[in-house]
Amino acid sequence: MNEAARYVGRFAPSPSGPLHFGSLLAACASYLQALCANGHWLLRIENIDPPREQPGAAVRIVHALETYGFQWHGPIIYQSTRTEAHEAAAAALVTDGQAYHCGCSRRDLQDAPLGALGPIYPGTCRSGTTADEFAVRVRTHNEPICFADRLQGRHCQTLQVESGDFIIRRRDGLIAYHLAVVVDDAFDEVTEVVRGIDLLDSTPRHIHLQQLLGLPTPRYMHIPVIENEEGQKLSKLTGAPPLPEAEPRPVLVAALGALQLPVFDDLAASSIVEIWDWARANWQASRLAGLRRIANPLPPMAGP
Repeated sequence: MNEAARYVGRFAPSPSGPLHFGSLLAACASYLQALCANGHWLLRIENIDPPREQPGAAVRIVHALETYGFQWHGPIIYQSTRTEAHEAAAAALVTDGQAYHCGCSRRDLQDAPLGALGPIYPGTCRSGTTADEFAVRVRTHNEPICFADRLQGRHCQTLQVESGDFIIRRRDGLIAYHLAVVVDDAFDEVTEVVRGIDLLDSTPRHIHLQQLLGLPTPRYMHIPVIENEEGQKLSKLTGAPPLPEAEPRPVLVAALGALQLPVFDDLAASSIVEIWDWARANWQASRLAGLRRIANPLPPMAGP
C-alpha cells in the first residue's frame, strides 16, 4: 500500500479514570477498522486537562489495552506534549480575526438558551472585552456544516444558532478539547475518526475549525453508546466499573457481540490472538448502521 494513502485510525482516551466497557467498544471498533484496512492504529492519551485527571489513570489505560490484546503503531502519543502547537493554532485564529477574547462567566450566561452542547453563546464579547481574565472563542456562522457519517448518515448543524461561538482556550489557560483534537488529528494524519455517538454533535465544531485552520477533514464513524440498566450512557460519571483484567477474554467477546459481530459460545475459550483474528475476519461496520444505543450485556457489578 502507498504510504501516502494509508489508513490511519486512533483511540484517544482521557486519563480521567480507568477504561470501562463503553471505552472498550470504541477501542474495538476503531482498532478493527484499522486492521481491516491494513492501516495504522495510534494510541493518544489526551492528558491536557490536569484538574480532571486521575493519578495513575494513564498507566492503567495502557495496561488494560495491552491485556485486551491491542497493538498500536509507534510510540504512545501524549497530548500534553503538543501544547505549543495548540497555542499556536489558537493565536493564529485570534490574529486572523476568527477568534476573540471573551470575559463572560458562567453566571453571565445562565439565561442563555440551551443547545445540544450547552448554552448557546449570544455573542456578548464579539466586539471586544475589557476583562482581565478571558477565554478565547472562535467565531461561527449561519451556513450549515454537513458531513456524511459512516453509520449515522448525513448530519448538519448551523453553529451560530445551534451552538454559538465556542471556547477553544479556557479562562484558566488550558486549551479546549475541540481545538486540541483537531490540531492533533491533522498532525497524526488521521484519516478516519471512530468514536461514540455522544460526540456526533461536536463534529461540526471540529469541521469548522479544520476549515478555518486549513486542515484536512477525516472521515467520521460514530458508534452507538452502551447504556446501563437506567438507560444512561455507560461512563465514569454514571459509575461504570473499570474493565476486569484477570480474565479479559469473555469481556472482549461481549464487546464484539455488542458491536454486532456473530460471536459464538466457545469463542471466549480461544486465545486473545485467536479472538482478534476471528474478529478481523468477521468485522462489518455496516451492521451498526443507524444504531444509537446498545444495552450493556455485562452484569451490573462486573469489575476488576
